[in-house]
Amino acid sequence: MLIATNEAGRVVKKPSKPVIGTMLANLHRSNAHLVLERVEEGVEGSWYVQVLLRDDNTYQLEYRDGVAAEHYQTRTISQEKVLTAMLGWAAGRGDWRDPFMWNNIGSQFETGEAPQLG
Repeated sequence: MLIATNEAGRVVKKPSKPVIGTMLANLHRSNAHLVLERVEEGVEGSWYVQVLLRDDNTYQLEYRDGVAAEHYQTRTISQEKVLTAMLGWAAGRGDWRDPFMWNNIGSQFETGEAPQLG
């Protein structure tokens, strides 16, 4: 199941594309991050994509593929590219990462199972 959570505490199970778009568009200083997490019963690890609206109005986009060693980060100024990436991830499309250059930041997380913005 897909779950969307923002910093303001809004939690939406099985969010639609419009809900994800609205939650992203509503990011601001006191509600600066959004996490889309894939949760499946009986499956260990963390699968998520998350975005942080930074103080310089850039977007820090991260994703994790199951384990801390597979945690990647990029930055962009484009909210549209972030939305396209998040929707692509949510839909399970394989090409959602292509528009970005990703850095593996897995070494920054020791236990690393809870979503964290790096």
